[in-house]
Amino acid sequence: MHTAFFTIFGEVLFDNFPDGNRILGGAPFNVAWHLHALGRQTLFISRVGEDEAGRTILAAMQNAGMTRSAMQIDATHPTGSVAISITDGQPSYSILDQQAYDYINSEALQHLPRHGLLYHGSLALRNNVSRQTLLNLQQSWSGPVFLDVNLRAPWWQADQLLEWVAGADWLKLNDEELQLLLPGKQSISDKMHILKQTYQLSGVVLTLGRQGAMALDSSGELSSITPDGNIEVVDTVGAGDAFAAVLLLGITENWPMALTLKRAQDFASALVGRRGATVADLAFYQGFIEAWR
Repeated sequence: MHTAFFTIFGEVLFDNFPDGNRILGGAPFNVAWHLHALGRQTLFISRVGEDEAGRTILAAMQNAGMTRSAMQIDATHPTGSVAISITDGQPSYSILDQQAYDYINSEALQHLPRHGLLYHGSLALRNNVSRQTLLNLQQSWSGPVFLDVNLRAPWWQADQLLEWVAGADWLKLNDEELQLLLPGKQSISDKMHILKQTYQLSGVVLTLGRQGAMALDSSGELSSITPDGNIEVVDTVGAGDAFAAVLLLGITENWPMALTLKRAQDFASALVGRRGATVADLAFYQGFIEAWR
């Protein structure tokens, strides 16, 4: 039996693609979906509008068997939405403002457990209401806090983000985000060490796209992983979220860091062979559940 309990805080939204397709997403939602599908006890905290998109999200969660007890419904603000355009295979995002997930209400969370691993991104912290709610949650939290950086212009400021880093135990970001937060000529590994020491982190994980990933663990040891060269890539949207979900498993289940990276990379590599950031077919997850027993 898995005793680890995951609380995931942040945005859920629809990614709207140029071809008219829309896909359920938002980094925290994707992470919560994967953890739940991998058989872990997961509570997702977010807010949707009182609209068709919000009803669709709640129905998808119900169909997947995810608990909706920490989901809030907003009568004033719409369910989150992002317009995605693809240029040379790379997605760029136009993220709408004043969405329901910007207004996650603190009072509605009073009854929630305050233990286990707490995961949050950075996008849902752009508005003061959700930001204050997460601060309140963190102040009474017992357990590790995992910050997954998602720098989406214009919705971030370096000084604000570094304050959140200071409140985290684990940090995940990509190489571009590392350069934005710590501009300078030092090597990537030096910058990872600087972040870990400055903010007294348990670990720093850096994703490098097609080059794989690197991780600095609590003992200060650096591990890295490179993906197989023959991966068929259909869609990279959500690859980092798939990677993050397995990192959280590794952290709570005390897998060695090299093994955690390998499993996270394998899972993300399988995901990019499919369209969309989550997979409805539970057989996709079953293979990993069995392989990792």
